[in-house]
Amino acid sequence: MLIKKLLLLSGFSLIAGQTLFAQETPTPTTPAATGAATAAPQWSSRDMTYRGKGYDVLDSAYYGKKSKKQYHQYMEHQTAFPPMPRNQWEVGFGFGLYNISGDIPSLMLWQKGGGGLHLQVRKAWGYTFSTRLQYIYGVGKNLDVQPTQSFDAPYINNGYTPLSSATATNPASSVYRATRTESSQMNLDMIFNMKNISFHQARTSMSFYGYFGLGALAYKTRVNALDANYAAYNFGKGGLNISATASNKDVRKALQSKMDNTYESAADRSSNASTILDKKTLDFAPSLGAGVEIKLNKKFNIQIEDRYTFPSDDYLDGTRLGKAIGNQMSVSQGSDGINYFSVGLNYNVPTKKKSVEPLYWINPLDHAYSELSYPRHMLLPNPVLPDEDNDGVTDQFDKCPKTPAGVAVDGHGCPMDTDGDGVPDFKDKQLITPTECQPVDADGVGHCPCPEGCGGVNNGKNNCTHIVDGSIRFSGNSAITPALAAQLATLANQMRLDADCKVVVMGGGAGGKKQEQKAWERVNAVIEYMTEKQNILRDRFIFQYGKGDDENLVVFRSASKDDSGPSAPPPPHPNLK
Repeated sequence: MLIKKLLLLSGFSLIAGQTLFAQETPTPTTPAATGAATAAPQWSSRDMTYRGKGYDVLDSAYYGKKSKKQYHQYMEHQTAFPPMPRNQWEVGFGFGLYNISGDIPSLMLWQKGGGGLHLQVRKAWGYTFSTRLQYIYGVGKNLDVQPTQSFDAPYINNGYTPLSSATATNPASSVYRATRTESSQMNLDMIFNMKNISFHQARTSMSFYGYFGLGALAYKTRVNALDANYAAYNFGKGGLNISATASNKDVRKALQSKMDNTYESAADRSSNASTILDKKTLDFAPSLGAGVEIKLNKKFNIQIEDRYTFPSDDYLDGTRLGKAIGNQMSVSQGSDGINYFSVGLNYNVPTKKKSVEPLYWINPLDHAYSELSYPRHMLLPNPVLPDEDNDGVTDQFDKCPKTPAGVAVDGHGCPMDTDGDGVPDFKDKQLITPTECQPVDADGVGHCPCPEGCGGVNNGKNNCTHIVDGSIRFSGNSAITPALAAQLATLANQMRLDADCKVVVMGGGAGGKKQEQKAWERVNAVIEYMTEKQNILRDRFIFQYGKGDDENLVVFRSASKDDSGPSAPPPPHPNLK
């Protein structure tokens, strides 16, 4: 009956495994093939998790109350380590080979021996350590394949002749011992898994582990000493006729075909053994084991495992006596053992709150590597672009890469040429040469008398045509760097050409008090530099801030007739640190 149950469970597991493999559809990590050699990994727009990999570390729903403090510290960049997510419990069942290693040879399952079933529940407490509670129901069978003569009580009490009085003509003194051990075993295992922490792949489909267990073992051993008529077996002539020259395999098959399966007699046991439930011997036994789990999908996995249990009792197989040596029976020098080799199916139990798979399936380096390649949380510094001549225009866009220091430049990084005569302003001795007076000489002087106002004095027509809109960006603090100074020098030259025009200097800071105060400081630094270093009157500026989100960006433009406002408003939050 037990063998039929094991075969039925085996068939069910195979069918379930095939179904699970068929149902799991892997999430694509790249777009459909378009001929490109490699496509960039994609982020899911639904839950923002990296496809084919782990959970979204930035999602607070994965963390319990005890982890919230660390989560907020991580999000505020106060710590570099995210908290451990809530993970699921694993439950499972399985079956396998259950063998008693003792003084009598053990029968394997395919030799009509015993087998075992187990139920278990497992919880991960970290990425390498987990605990498991496992219950095993096992039946082990042992059978002598060589005759011996026994002092064991079950055989003596049932008519066998002890070795001390046996004779060569008394075949009834030959004994083939047959025992059946039924046990229940409850173990608490400390499991250490390997391979999920990997530097070269995001996830693993196989989890190798080893464990140490402590448990309680309750067992009862029975002996098959009587035949169907409740008479002692006669293994010699006139009885079962077991040939002394037969091979071990033939002896085993002959015994199993001629002996019944009643196991009617109680086996020997230790005189000081504790008992529980139906007079079962109770023992506390440690065990060692190793196994592998093969992942089917995020919910199911197959488990293959071997456990060896070390009871302190030498009577698991019903005897502590071995073969006859002379006229004495050999005595076992150690305790019996139990080997349970099993195959099982495990299921990750979902929780009401958001949770991940058991942590032994998750690579904790997954988030670190994903953040390096596709940063979402990482603090990245503002890009520093090369500017060899330090004129405020990066080399990538600078059409005049070697402008002398302190020379005002236009948006292309070339020296300003206000009148467009081909001679830059810093060399032009006639700053505004009328078109009708061009071309000019090497000093920028035209060939006609200079009209009124061409030397830089405004002619009364205030069109603000020379002031070009622009912007500058601060980094770190409100200091005016040489690059910013070059840009502001250009603006100062433009304002001198349009002496009747005002300039609106506008900053951001719309995000909050801290940002608003910082934007005010940036705008104030620009206006103070223009008044103190470039000698531009302060009342020619209109001071504005809180106009955008970026507090580090300051924009300037020529004022229209509708623009108005103070040039020196007080700081909005002077006491804010």
